[in-house]
Amino acid sequence: MTPAARISAAIEVLGDIETRRRPASDALKDWGLSHRFAGSKDRAAIASLVYDALRRKASAAWIMGDNSPRSVVLGMLRLQRGLTVDQIAALCSGERFAPEPLTETERERLGSASLDEAPAHVAGDFPDWIAPSLSRLFGEELVPELQALTARAPLDLRVNALKVPTRDEAHDALPHLGAVETPLSPLGLRIAPSEDGRGPAVQAEPEFLKGWVEIQDEGSQLAALLSAVKPGEQVVDLCAGGGGKTLALAAMMDNHGQIYATDNDARRLAPIHDRLTRAGVRNVQVRTPRGKADAVSDLDGRIDCVLVDAPCTGVGTWRRNPDAKWRLRPGSLETRLKEQAAVLDRAASLARPDGRIVYITCSILPEENDDALSSFMERHPGFAPVPVSEVLEAAGLKDLEGSVRPTLHGLQMTPLRTGTDGFYVAVLRRSP
Repeated sequence: MTPAARISAAIEVLGDIETRRRPASDALKDWGLSHRFAGSKDRAAIASLVYDALRRKASAAWIMGDNSPRSVVLGMLRLQRGLTVDQIAALCSGERFAPEPLTETERERLGSASLDEAPAHVAGDFPDWIAPSLSRLFGEELVPELQALTARAPLDLRVNALKVPTRDEAHDALPHLGAVETPLSPLGLRIAPSEDGRGPAVQAEPEFLKGWVEIQDEGSQLAALLSAVKPGEQVVDLCAGGGGKTLALAAMMDNHGQIYATDNDARRLAPIHDRLTRAGVRNVQVRTPRGKADAVSDLDGRIDCVLVDAPCTGVGTWRRNPDAKWRLRPGSLETRLKEQAAVLDRAASLARPDGRIVYITCSILPEENDDALSSFMERHPGFAPVPVSEVLEAAGLKDLEGSVRPTLHGLQMTPLRTGTDGFYVAVLRRSP
């Protein structure tokens, strides 16, 4: 397919997303099935165009004065891809499978329209109803913080200390990936996003198959490190899911002590077993829930560290899931808040006296972060937040202090400040 034909296809897919109100991944899959002549490179390039258009949906529509799929793609080509009017016009020739030629209005707007007068939710490309929440956190930095969430995310790897002694050794074994050391995590390697949106097939690399590296955003790596778990401790990963942070904790503990990994949704735990084996982890018990039975009820009052990687809206991952921002609704936030309250209450009964809860979300909404913990501590006055400076010192990450954004009870990472997904981390300690 020509570049122009790929743009036509992206406009078609965006129209399907708009009309049928469906996830981008579903629309792209259906398009590929009905256009089998398109090769893998074509499908990847079209997906990249679609996701870039969703990243800049509001701002692209603003500069074009129209929110149709065609206008959003044209505006994105200027805002996200940096193309000139003439370059865009050359792609819109109307020949064969190319989009129709630019109108005079489109040429004018592509050449002169700007975001100078755009409201914050347009300039930052996010739903207007969450603007008050985000303003509470970011203040005057609201627009640049949210604009950073429109960029493509890199691919980060965590070096598994159980299998390879140093990050340098893992780096040197993967020279063809062009990875560099992550700036904040001492365990990370970073691969820059490619132009067509396709990353390298890391999961097919021998080093991945041997458990030397795991795919994990640098922010998630730092969140695990901030738990400051130590060899010999008793730890519960209460929302373990596929086990990304469980694996990181096991490496930090050098396979000594015990981690109990569980999740309310047994299906989410399915991948963890193979991942533990590949990573060489031996100190994890996977507690799969059976029906309504609590899988860790025998551990109440005995746990040194309860990790709560809480269910959340995922606003902090919009770089990776740009269509999710436009499907976010107040009702989904309310649902997440109830789930967070329930899992925090469960964590409270597990923590021993002087034990701690490490609360993590991949959200930048205060309601899911500081507000959720304020409500929790009203219900459980025996818990208090550990000052951020102490959390960083305990984790050996004092250098983070100038990068993260301190909040009322914890700290916030963001693409603008830390170059990571938008992770929130707070540590609460139970009184002795």
